[in-house]
Amino acid sequence: MKLNVRNLPVNFEMHGAGRPIVLLPGWTMSAHAMAYLYEPNFAGRQGWKRYYIDPPGHGATPGADSITCLDDFLALLLDVIDILAGSEPFALSGLSLGAYLARGILHRRQENVLGLSMVVPVIIAEDNGRKRAPATVIVQEPGIMDELAEDEQDMFSIAVVRTRQFLNGMREMPQPPIGGSGDMEFLDKIRLNPGSYRCSYAAQSLPRPFPGPTLIVTGRQDASVGYEDAWSILDDYPRATFVAFDRAGHLMEEKFDLVHILMREWLDRVEESTNQ
Repeated sequence: MKLNVRNLPVNFEMHGAGRPIVLLPGWTMSAHAMAYLYEPNFAGRQGWKRYYIDPPGHGATPGADSITCLDDFLALLLDVIDILAGSEPFALSGLSLGAYLARGILHRRQENVLGLSMVVPVIIAEDNGRKRAPATVIVQEPGIMDELAEDEQDMFSIAVVRTRQFLNGMREMPQPPIGGSGDMEFLDKIRLNPGSYRCSYAAQSLPRPFPGPTLIVTGRQDASVGYEDAWSILDDYPRATFVAFDRAGHLMEEKFDLVHILMREWLDRVEESTNQ
């Protein structure tokens, strides 16, 4: 589906009916791939209208010369949400950079947000400002690297768990979890410029603690964004469940079944708080 916002055709997928939840993909990931990963959380669960949004340059949403930094991403997403959800309260869920943008939305619309979930969240946008785990490999099955197609090698270069089970799971996705879709020339202009790849809001603290149910899922071996920075913001989320999985990096290797359990429990908490 398309929505014309600020002269940009923004692509999104909508599933279900009920209270809105906005789900934001990671950097270079599409809304369609995000839906593939997250729709199992809603199997058999009624009462949620899911909006999976392609940010600028992602999936089927083009880039634009007028969009030069993540502040512009945030402004556009806020307009999209205002159109899709109106004045109705909504929940937020973000993966990696999508979690960073979700926190930006929370800064601007905290009074309307029912709950927040973040998986492998970017907390500090600047690469040299992050506390990250050293690159490591926990397990690597013999011969697995020889089985990779060329477009799978970058993905496996950051994988902590290199097994055929993980590889087969990635091959079932409609798009690889990194570097798989969108306008890469447009995205590189933002990603490779430290002044553009950040939001100007005070990323490390909220104007006031967020009282809604929160979920933060990290990987102990995540060499991309780490887990310690996420731990440092907990005081702003007094109702947060925080998980740091061992044997998991930025790709949450072989952990998404457990992530789904945590997500469903988070949805239960949001529903409980909403129905009171």
